[in-house]
Amino acid sequence: MIKSIFALGILFTLTMSAQAQVKIGFEVSFKEPQAHYAEVEMNVSGTATKNYIDVKMPVWTPGSYLIREFAKSVEGFTATAGGKAIKSEKVTKNTWRVYNKKAGSVKINYRVYAFEISVRTAFIDASHAFLSPANIFMYPAGMIKTPSTVKIIPFTNWSKVSTGLEPVAGKEFTYTAPDFDILYDSPLEVGTQDVFEFMAAGVKHEVAMYGGGNYDKERLKVDMAKVVEQATAIYGENPNKHYTFIVHNYAQGGGGLEHLNSTVLGASRNAYSTPRGYSGFLGLVAHEYHHLWNVKRLRPIALGPFDYDNENYTTNLWIAEGFTSYYPNKFMIRAGFIDATAFVNSYAGAIASVMNTPGSKINSAAASSFDAWINPAYRPSENANNTFISYYSKGQVIGNLMDLEIINATKGAKSLDDVMRAMYLQCKTLKRGYTDAEFKAMVEKISGISFTNFWAKYVTGTDDIEIAKYFGYAGIDVVNENEGKKIPFFGASAGGRFSAAATGGRVIITSIVRGSGAWNGGINVNDEIVSIDDVPAEANLDRMPQIANKNVGDVVKVSIIRDGLKQNLAVTLGNNNAVRYKTTIKEDATPLQLAVRKKWMGVN
Repeated sequence: MIKSIFALGILFTLTMSAQAQVKIGFEVSFKEPQAHYAEVEMNVSGTATKNYIDVKMPVWTPGSYLIREFAKSVEGFTATAGGKAIKSEKVTKNTWRVYNKKAGSVKINYRVYAFEISVRTAFIDASHAFLSPANIFMYPAGMIKTPSTVKIIPFTNWSKVSTGLEPVAGKEFTYTAPDFDILYDSPLEVGTQDVFEFMAAGVKHEVAMYGGGNYDKERLKVDMAKVVEQATAIYGENPNKHYTFIVHNYAQGGGGLEHLNSTVLGASRNAYSTPRGYSGFLGLVAHEYHHLWNVKRLRPIALGPFDYDNENYTTNLWIAEGFTSYYPNKFMIRAGFIDATAFVNSYAGAIASVMNTPGSKINSAAASSFDAWINPAYRPSENANNTFISYYSKGQVIGNLMDLEIINATKGAKSLDDVMRAMYLQCKTLKRGYTDAEFKAMVEKISGISFTNFWAKYVTGTDDIEIAKYFGYAGIDVVNENEGKKIPFFGASAGGRFSAAATGGRVIITSIVRGSGAWNGGINVNDEIVSIDDVPAEANLDRMPQIANKNVGDVVKVSIIRDGLKQNLAVTLGNNNAVRYKTTIKEDATPLQLAVRKKWMGVN
């Protein structure tokens, strides 16, 4: 046994030594940016012990839980050694085998087509190149931990590169990554972007603005710094030496994707001048910056080290993404950007949204997290609202309830902030992510009470949310303004992302609410609604007098066209059970309620 262990130790040492001798360098240029192409040259040396090497393109990118098959955008793959062409072939959907025949170094060339505008996919045109690294760079199989360098050759009039990668001293537009996990976590913006900087929490922050816009740089420097300071205050330290915001401004933009020391944000270029638009942008900054801790360092155990060939499953995205959605308003109120009323109403609205989604009765937060890879938000389904609840929205609500429960149990001494800080330090100390059981144990340790029933109701269960109970801890009264009302409800929409569309003056159904009159009456997705009680249909069916002026239980005649054939259906109107919350912050709250409120909001 001792000899076997010794032999394994030698083998491990030799393997690590061999990997240490391998050198990998990339050069990215742009011959035809107007056609959306990047030219990639990959040089691999130190492979003389191998007859072939496999190079692989990731099938997904961390932070965006969907198999995207980036290899589909690769073309023109060739390999040379010593200046001569060598054999290569594709052996799996995302793997190319290069027969180097023990050559000391090989050069691989390929092109990548990049024309999908999002924060998670590469995009190139005549004005700039956004390189999402998992879309661009291949890695040699088994060498994820190998360092690499990246040299960017900007197109003719491009003059700037913005990235979280470390620059190589003395080499323009050349960067280094200690391993491929870091490389894939470090997007690059190449072009003529507007760049400005600010200091916050002792860290230099660079903001790279592409696409113009009516933003005020001086105002953003001050306000973004406030968000950074509030986020850092939760955790007690900022783990970065520098941080990069890459902001893509479009006519209509949104979304963000977190990285280890950078983020990519989508924004609307002319929304900065409106209160709602500006607050929305700061909220997005707060969300993605919070990921610097929550997800990138305080993470579920399944999220790193990554398998770039397959799905990486976890039941804890309700913490990773949901809690990150919960915290922006806490940062915003503490930074002075919103008041107590806006703070409370935002959370009440988030709870109402979950309660009004039929899928919340079917899909738990844990199940939603596990099913992220078939998340209908990425692949829209006409039945999504009936079967699925987002781990973002449900997780935000759970974070809210958990926070209030902890604060109330400790009489204002502790909060979810203490749990997040403790879990961050635990992950840092153990050098690994947490399990669901470990997170629950920390919540119970901080709060001093059992959360078993809470988990069963809200994490693995689908119970209704007891908003009055939890908001009551903070002296906030909540009333459902629709309670006891009889509101006639048809249940088939004609607008919205997952519902329907009015096309060319025609009302075409694309989603139906589970249990509604339309559901029970046989209305189908793709039906064209011609009329209701012989009156031409309007896009908002429930606002038509032929429905709005009826009573619950009344029957309406619905004329439809299905597959080119006309028919009539009788639909019995149901009751609209959607909740609509009105909140009141009590001035006569008890001392304990005031203590809970103060701890929750973080302001007097």
